[in-house]
Amino acid sequence: MKILGVDPGYGRVGFGVVDRRGGVLVPLRHGVIETSAKLDLPARLKQVHDSVAALIESDEPDCLATERLLFAANRTTGIGVASALGVVLLAAAERSVPWTEYTPPQVKLAVTGSGRAAKSQVQFMVTRLLRLQECPKPDDVADALAVAICHALRAGIPTP
Repeated sequence: MKILGVDPGYGRVGFGVVDRRGGVLVPLRHGVIETSAKLDLPARLKQVHDSVAALIESDEPDCLATERLLFAANRTTGIGVASALGVVLLAAAERSVPWTEYTPPQVKLAVTGSGRAAKSQVQFMVTRLLRLQECPKPDDVADALAVAICHALRAGIPTP
């Protein structure tokens, strides 16, 4: 099962593609999609949509996983991020890629064993579980890989 984990945003979208090979998770590709702050929101959302659509076309994931959005302080940013999630989901739906979302505690629990783990602990475990040489940067990329790992574990795919 090939899983595309996405950490949505309208300025920066983290992504990570992992695949099961021989019962373990193997990172295939990870990175960040960045949009220019000089563009208006609709143009940035179009860029996110088109980039995620191209990623789905090239990597052919079996599923998409994201973390549930939670906003308490900045509603303006929250609306932009929710809009970005919407265009990510649209790109997946257009290509018949099923979507699952997880709460932040579910992701932390799956990756570290604690639903209250610090971001640094999640990053450490992502690096270790995927046998990466260094922690993926920026944080959005590590978050995307963490949600992909969470989906793999909840779907019954063992990791090393």
